[in-house]
Amino acid sequence: MIIEGEILLVDRANVDTDQIIPARYLTGITKSGYGRHLFTGMPGGSELLASKPAATILVARENFGCGSSREHAAWALADHGFRAVIAESFARIFLENAYTNGLVPIALSEADVEALSTCERLRIDVAGQVVEAQGRRIPFDLDPLRKAFVMDGGFMEYLAKKVETVRAWERTTAR
Repeated sequence: MIIEGEILLVDRANVDTDQIIPARYLTGITKSGYGRHLFTGMPGGSELLASKPAATILVARENFGCGSSREHAAWALADHGFRAVIAESFARIFLENAYTNGLVPIALSEADVEALSTCERLRIDVAGQVVEAQGRRIPFDLDPLRKAFVMDGGFMEYLAKKVETVRAWERTTAR
């Protein structure tokens, strides 16, 4: 799985879930329709987002996605078109919500994030676990199970694939 695209730099630490998607917009349980409210809870967020409308990779500082457990934050990012988020660190609950919904969270060192923050475009090889930019190759860690989630598009997609594998096995072994 390759993710290639323009980056949007959110050059701040501790971007919380209410800044990503304010609670007043959490009115549904479907994954779509939240992208239009992305970063409306962050001062200057709407303008920042409008400056790079085609960005598919978000680059941020430490503790991205802190605050309350809000799956809508991952939904809003994905609905807007982001496929990956690179940051120095993530709130644990945001990580789980990202993996579950097929959004690729990549934790890199402060120095690597700083280097990527000046790039216009990045290429991420999820299977190979490497970020490529301006001739540099930066490896990243990704747990094998969560890697499978994001490679399949999210937990439910991963699970559906596994159910079909089990059913196929059952058909071949049925007596």
